[in-house]
Amino acid sequence: MSNGMGTVHRFSARLGSSEIIIETGKLAEQAGGAVTVTEGETMVFAAATMSKRPREGIDFFPLSVDYEEKLYAAGRIPGSFFRREGKPSDSAILVGRVVDRPLRPLFPKDMLNEVQVVLTAFSHDQEHQVDILGIIGASAALMISDIPWGGPVGAVRIGLIDGELVINPTISQMENSILDLRVAGTEDAINMVECGATEVDEETMLRALKLAHEAIQPVIALQKQMREQIGKPKAEYAARVLSEALREEVANWSRERVRQIIIEKTDRDGRNEALEALRDELVAIYEERNKAADADHQVALGDVRDALAEVIKQEVRRRIVEDGVRPDGRDYVTIRPLAAEVGVIPRVHGSGLFKRGQTQVLTIATLGTPRDAQELDGLSPEENKRYLHHYNFPPFSTGETWPLRGPRRREIGHGALAETALRSMIPPEDEFPYTIRLVSEVLSSNGSTSMASVCGSTLALMDAGVPIIRPVAGIAMGLIKEGDRVAVLTDIQGMEDHLGDMDFKVAGTEKGITALQMDIKIKGVSDTIMRQALEQARAARMQILDVILQTLPAPRAELSDYAPRIHVIKIDVSKIGALIGPGGKTIRSIQDRTGVRIDVEEDGTVFVSGVDGPSTATAMEEIRALTEDAQIGRIYTGRVTRIESYGAFVEFLPGREGMVHISQLADYRVESVANEVSLGDEIMVMVTDVDSDGKVRLSRQAVLEGWTPEEARARDRRPGGGGRPGGGDRGGRGGDRGGRPGGGDRGGRPGSGRR
Repeated sequence: MSNGMGTVHRFSARLGSSEIIIETGKLAEQAGGAVTVTEGETMVFAAATMSKRPREGIDFFPLSVDYEEKLYAAGRIPGSFFRREGKPSDSAILVGRVVDRPLRPLFPKDMLNEVQVVLTAFSHDQEHQVDILGIIGASAALMISDIPWGGPVGAVRIGLIDGELVINPTISQMENSILDLRVAGTEDAINMVECGATEVDEETMLRALKLAHEAIQPVIALQKQMREQIGKPKAEYAARVLSEALREEVANWSRERVRQIIIEKTDRDGRNEALEALRDELVAIYEERNKAADADHQVALGDVRDALAEVIKQEVRRRIVEDGVRPDGRDYVTIRPLAAEVGVIPRVHGSGLFKRGQTQVLTIATLGTPRDAQELDGLSPEENKRYLHHYNFPPFSTGETWPLRGPRRREIGHGALAETALRSMIPPEDEFPYTIRLVSEVLSSNGSTSMASVCGSTLALMDAGVPIIRPVAGIAMGLIKEGDRVAVLTDIQGMEDHLGDMDFKVAGTEKGITALQMDIKIKGVSDTIMRQALEQARAARMQILDVILQTLPAPRAELSDYAPRIHVIKIDVSKIGALIGPGGKTIRSIQDRTGVRIDVEEDGTVFVSGVDGPSTATAMEEIRALTEDAQIGRIYTGRVTRIESYGAFVEFLPGREGMVHISQLADYRVESVANEVSLGDEIMVMVTDVDSDGKVRLSRQAVLEGWTPEEARARDRRPGGGGRPGGGDRGGRGGDRGGRPGGGDRGGRPGSGRR
């Protein structure tokens, strides 16, 4: 199909109950490969391009995946001062990361050309998610491009709704799901998992993973069809190549010494120092050779270091799979020594310190009011969130130095994973109306700081008195796969993460999984490996939970003295305007006088927060007075605003008046209203009736004589009694309901006179 914009090629496949449409040929003709992926009215554009020449001075594959969140896609204008999108939001960075992870393992290991994948949401219908479409779009763009790549990959989301696994649920369906599982993989195996859940058991998770891999097959087949029909020839690329002669020479010189170091040095620092000394010795040998060699026979010292790194990797992996011994001497399932503390920081609302081996994380909990919730300015229908987790990874945590430039993509991703792990255990707002912020400070790192952040967060929340549903712990699993030999490792450390094939993080409670994240460096992992990893992770999780509960068995019964106390009042929606006042004058006045914070929701829920109890109580009383309706039998303190011969008018609520008939001004006969009360006097009155027009009758006599609410209702309903204007004794003074002034003593003298 062509309309002057180029020939458009259209392909489609089913993903669950939805049709996924991929189009190419119309847009971005100079990109290496470009497609749009559409589901419903959500459309994501993906472009993949490779540089013509390698970037100078690098020894790694430079891949970048960026997702640009354009608010025009949902018909919105950005809320920033400049009214344009700025740096990527956390949610955009997380989409970029989830797209990057299944793509990266499938590129050639020795490739040096820069590859850039750019994703843009052109349209968002608020029902279909962009992240899954982004993975599919990136894969399709790479498949039809000239970029060397070992794809395709497919991706899908799996929900668990009313006990049933659902393929590719919509945003509205996900509101009722206890599982948010995103899976990407090749035709043969899964190679990326990202998951949040509400205590889903391991067997259900395995069923969901298997279903996901089956569901992505049509999308994978579609991309193969695209490649056959319209794919470009794959380009040559610049490769980093180590000569086999150098590899062999370095291996012969170093292998036995490397093996001896790995066996003898089980502590990280000692092992690193010995290997560094060996590296320096080897480099010095080649430096001397280069001095004596001509230009054509020089050996790059970087190649020498790389050749030695290969030997170290081979020996570490060999010892694990052949000898069953890890670099620090552990077997496959042993966890490093654990330690935990709470209340380690003064004045903060809650703190938890968690240590596993050389990994140490301090998490601080801060409780705020609903006004402190984060406002979201993105494509998601979600407008704000009240539970936040931020993760910081300073350079000293690994004994290194680098400039502090704010959180990087990795830190944002680790923080999001820890946040997901605990989200389902946070009490709902109607039970615990606080905004909760956790900050995890990584103080020392040797593997799986994100899972240590989960443990530190549980401790900090419990220390702060947050009534979490259950404690959560996390553990990182690893994999070494050499041919048919496989080792699944519990609690991986830094070297095992760097030299291994998988980083599989699992968090959960004693009842089930709350978060998963899997990244791999190989093409995929089997169901058998996944099952074993989940089983070992559960056993490790139980051990860590025991340590957490020995430190603090349950959330503290009381909040910190420094945390705000939040009280909730429900008012009629029609009263919100009265509370806020013109231009916010009324609500500001209450806050200024009492020192509290008041937050009003659209449904009439009012949050009153402050550290000072009496001030909070005063503010609540003022809010009630402004917003509540008169209640029969309730006593109010009011101000006399008008005096007539037949009674006094009293403002008992702000802007709300009622009349106290002369017969109800005292517990004795009153000859003159003016003799009993004056303008501006404060008197206590009870509401005895509210008629259909909203007119309120009040009684001071009821307060003085201690009437119950039931008596107030009964006396007001008796002929001639209660607060009705008229006269008579306590049992039923004369008068009619028209408001005729009456008199009479307690014995029941006849009333006289008219208004």
